[in-house]
Amino acid sequence: MPVRAALLASVVATALAVAQPVRAQDSGDGFLFQRPSGSWSLHGGFAKPSAGSDLFSFTTTNLTVSRGDFSALDYGADLAFAITPRLDLVLDVSHSGMSKGSEFRNFVDNNQLPIQQTTSFQRTPVTLSARYYLTARGRQIGHYAWVPNRIVPYVGAGAGAMNYGFDQKGDWVDNTTLAVFPDTFHSSGWAPMAQLLAGVEWSMGPGWALRTEARYLTAGATPSSDFPGFHRIDLSGVNTNVGFFVRF
Repeated sequence: MPVRAALLASVVATALAVAQPVRAQDSGDGFLFQRPSGSWSLHGGFAKPSAGSDLFSFTTTNLTVSRGDFSALDYGADLAFAITPRLDLVLDVSHSGMSKGSEFRNFVDNNQLPIQQTTSFQRTPVTLSARYYLTARGRQIGHYAWVPNRIVPYVGAGAGAMNYGFDQKGDWVDNTTLAVFPDTFHSSGWAPMAQLLAGVEWSMGPGWALRTEARYLTAGATPSSDFPGFHRIDLSGVNTNVGFFVRF
């Protein structure tokens, strides 16, 4: 968690530093004195992992956990720099995570009590993406005024790395002896990833706007030795979010 928090804090701090010129550019009359060179954004939404690999199937089959339980709130920040009037280069960091208590579906202990455990799943993607606007973001009036368009759709793609953690802690059943034993299983690390994205921006003023976006992330990682016999952990999924951004 400290790694994820540090990444988010770093992006937000950098964004706040570069965003200071916005106030000076904003005339207060619906335009900026020049075309923005970038933006910074804070966003929040919902992350729905695909949870398609055999480790997730084992968990949902044997424990009282459903595939939908791996979904979670998502939050993050990004910093964008305009390469051309319609193309941005975007650095983004986001995080989502869940924790779900459960019990074995088909076993109880010697006292006829549930055999309980907790499953946690965390994902923190760090990506560099190209964001292309399908229409012009604004128009230049004379030499000193730039007026943003009200609604602008965009698409994009990118790549990066995802930090993940998959943990299961509690009581378990030995398949051979049916004995109940306590244990903790953990797998974490970094995995390469790619993403596709699409969204729409609504200008609320010359210096700031709202953005809604959907992303498809694809990634996978080899589980640790705590999970022998399992294939790659599926880290893919769909994220949707809404946020605000400030032009600079």
